[in-house]
Amino acid sequence: MASHVLLLAILALSFSYSLASDPSPLQDFCVADLNSNAFVNGFVCKNPKLVTADDFTAHGLDKPGNTSNPQGSAVTPVFVEQLAGLNTLGVSLARLDFAPYGLIVPHYHPRGTEIMTVLEGELYVGFVTSAPDFKLFAKIVKKGDVFVFPKGLVHFQFNYGAKKAVAISGLGSQDPGVVLVPNAVFGSNPPINDGILAKAFQLDKKIIDYLQSKF
Repeated sequence: MASHVLLLAILALSFSYSLASDPSPLQDFCVADLNSNAFVNGFVCKNPKLVTADDFTAHGLDKPGNTSNPQGSAVTPVFVEQLAGLNTLGVSLARLDFAPYGLIVPHYHPRGTEIMTVLEGELYVGFVTSAPDFKLFAKIVKKGDVFVFPKGLVHFQFNYGAKKAVAISGLGSQDPGVVLVPNAVFGSNPPINDGILAKAFQLDKKIIDYLQSKF
């Protein structure tokens, strides 16, 4: 009896894991029909007879992103919205540009692991594990180095140097999503009650109100 229970538990875990990622394709490809009004988990398929090589091609990653912003960073995504051929394939890409001392703020991707390689410059990167440890794994990575950020964990990338930096990230979803922690906490619409945030961060409400005003 115990062996049967164990087998059922293993099967249940395997089944739940199989559902915890992008859907697997049931044909060679399913190019996204970005103009369809149908509501599905992802995008409906474009008529295969109308698909061309252009549906599997994207351009522009050779061009630096605009880092003229308070964070001094830019992300140029190649997700399914930019490359319809990614639909159902479970992968995507992004170019990361950093001005000197530029930062991609703490954030997480709810639907994909991120693996990053540095093309130019040096970055201080890291991620934090979930409760109860909240352990920080951080490291300086240089040109040619690779660092992986596990799915769903808060992480950051910071150019601590006086020269620009460039990196490329691969992500394990056609649409990994991104939740910027500062924006989610202090810039939600409508705002989170300042009393709740004051209690959570153990700060005066006036400080919370000031932080919310920045977003």
